[in-house]
Amino acid sequence: MQPIHTLHDFFERSGAEVQAFHLGRRVEPCPMETLASFESGDAPWPSPWQGQARLGLVFRLGNLSDPLVWFLALPLDEQGLLVPAPRDAFLQRLLETLGRSAAAVDTTQAPGAIDNLMQDNPLAFTPTLPFQAVMHAKASLAMGLPASPHLEPVEAYLSGQQELDWQALGLQGLADFAVRLDDATAADLERRLAKLPDEVLISLCYCLEHVPLASDSLAHALRARGEAAAQAGNVELFCACVRAVCGAPTQFVGAWFDELLADRGACGPDLLAAMAGRGWRHLEDARRLPHFLTRLAESDVIDFASAARDLALIPRLRLPVLMILREAQPDSAIGKRLALLGH
Repeated sequence: MQPIHTLHDFFERSGAEVQAFHLGRRVEPCPMETLASFESGDAPWPSPWQGQARLGLVFRLGNLSDPLVWFLALPLDEQGLLVPAPRDAFLQRLLETLGRSAAAVDTTQAPGAIDNLMQDNPLAFTPTLPFQAVMHAKASLAMGLPASPHLEPVEAYLSGQQELDWQALGLQGLADFAVRLDDATAADLERRLAKLPDEVLISLCYCLEHVPLASDSLAHALRARGEAAAQAGNVELFCACVRAVCGAPTQFVGAWFDELLADRGACGPDLLAAMAGRGWRHLEDARRLPHFLTRLAESDVIDFASAARDLALIPRLRLPVLMILREAQPDSAIGKRLALLGH
């Protein structure tokens, strides 16, 4: 049998049934081919976060009935490529724990052994609760499993069929609702949106930010609620709505980003973080990206170098970001920040 050099090798040789997810900027499916090309050094990680490739893996080994879950944060170099040594050390411990032949894993011992392996694993991390809930919802849907029992009361509440104590709604139910959003449920949500308590909408937005938003009218309703929150000084709800709308088409989101970036007073650190964290795809624009970087440079509370470096790790933004920094005029906001960094 050929040796196992990568995580992709391990899953392929063990015959595991795997669902992989990006857990950096958004919870999105990660094709195993993406993991393979990343681990081989052929391609940078497409969705980096804070210098890491954050990955969620839901898999079954052998005849195990319950899937196992790993959350791994693999370090990246300055070009967004894998730093292999930590991965290699983890893989070595994994093979020593389960046996050198992944295909011959003792499935009765695997769950406990892997749990122990992950407890003191330097690559392990704990995603935020919304990330965990959305990944669980997406994995269940992909595997053809039913949604959690928490979905039914959420559907009843958001459709207006039943007036429940909103505090009893579970985050997992909101995540299941978001992941299974269709035209009918989007229309129900749009009708209810203006009257939803802030707390419910914020939690729901933290789930919606991970799904495509095909309904134009729902996107418009979220924008309206977000702008009303901004007028009322509710920055958390405003930014939650911005993040939720990031799954809509760029034509809609980009236009809103342009309006927000035109208002220097609106561009606080939370808004800029929302744009970069969930709406980075909409920054791929010859005018919008330099405008965004300018607002970053104008902020007194943002670590400009760190924020720009994080954006430059995204493969499709790397060259545009570097060009904007290189061509910045000395008297521009970006040029002045770069000059400070040089001292």
